[in-house]
Amino acid sequence: MQTNIIQKYLETAKGQEADQILRSCVHCGFCTATCPTYQLLGSELDSPRGRIYLIKQMLEGNGVTEKTQLHLDRCLTCRSCETTCPSGVRYGRLIDIGRDLIENRVNRSIKSNLTRFALRKIVPYPQRFATLLKLGQFVKPFLPAALQHKLPQLPKKSLRPKQSHSRQMLVLEGCAQSVATPETNASAARILDRLGIQLISPDNVGCCGAVSQHLAKEEEGRQFMRRNIDAWWPYIEQGVESIIVTASGCGVMVKDYGHLLKDDKDYAEKALRVSELAKDISEILANENLTLLDINPSDRVAFHSPCTLQHGQKLNGQVENILTGLGFELTPVADSHLCCGSAGTYSILQPELSQQLLDKKLSNLDQGQPDIIATANVGCQMHMTSKSEVPVKHWIELIDESIES
Repeated sequence: MQTNIIQKYLETAKGQEADQILRSCVHCGFCTATCPTYQLLGSELDSPRGRIYLIKQMLEGNGVTEKTQLHLDRCLTCRSCETTCPSGVRYGRLIDIGRDLIENRVNRSIKSNLTRFALRKIVPYPQRFATLLKLGQFVKPFLPAALQHKLPQLPKKSLRPKQSHSRQMLVLEGCAQSVATPETNASAARILDRLGIQLISPDNVGCCGAVSQHLAKEEEGRQFMRRNIDAWWPYIEQGVESIIVTASGCGVMVKDYGHLLKDDKDYAEKALRVSELAKDISEILANENLTLLDINPSDRVAFHSPCTLQHGQKLNGQVENILTGLGFELTPVADSHLCCGSAGTYSILQPELSQQLLDKKLSNLDQGQPDIIATANVGCQMHMTSKSEVPVKHWIELIDESIES
């Protein structure tokens, strides 16, 4: 694609990066075939190709409006288009740049600003998020039915192994996950303990930065990244093998630290090392002797592969291979490449589209009549639980529960 980016953008690293991404697009339109919002709305401007043109127009100095912002907001950042693209267009990065630039040019409504501010100031902070959920449980009987379904129960935290092992790995507890689904990391710790691996959870590690990053507050996101790097670094110097992330949405973010902090002279080298060490839990188990776990599975499982796992981290099929290798029966899922509609804060900011995608996803997952739905990301898990009649769990919990005691 030919571009004519105006000088004020070409003088910035962000503008130069966007120009490079735009030039890699060849207008082929393959991305429209796998874009969830294009399939729902049928509008070219709600497809990756259309949004690429909108961002190009903005960078070339053309006017932008609330309509431009709306089409960028409607993008799930699921990155299904990246999996489809034959030219390797880094669309996910381009949409982040476009949103950040337009945020300074188009005003939002007071309601929109307040909602986005609340998300940034509550979700990334576990204590605040837990307080909000507890309050939600208290007033739940008085809320509309649609909101009642969205509120997860606060689970009890189970004990984790205390045994030390020579093999050690760090684990990201996360923000929402540490409150809403703490059993995920507890299950991971118990499984890895059986494999002779100790999970370490350092203090002062929190949100991966994704909430701020995708709400066009990139510097705020970088502050979360730097804090996590500072907390991990002493353990990295001591030789930990990996940084395990069990929420695929956080995983794709941590793996991108090296790129997002490449211009930070104090953190660039450390961020790159963190990205190299970051692993989804499936990447660890795929290389371990899982016969040591003594699994006895019984449930029929429908696996929903989150967009951040299959499109963001390019690990499509890895969890499925682990589960089938352990003896789980996986049911077929149509259109497994499509998003469930969670997409971080999308289910709150774009509720109508999100619910349409959720209905389609649950219908496809239910077709095989599974006993349970498994996934690999806390956002997907909470989103599907809000409406699914079939229990939804993280896949690592299924393995933990199937271990012979």
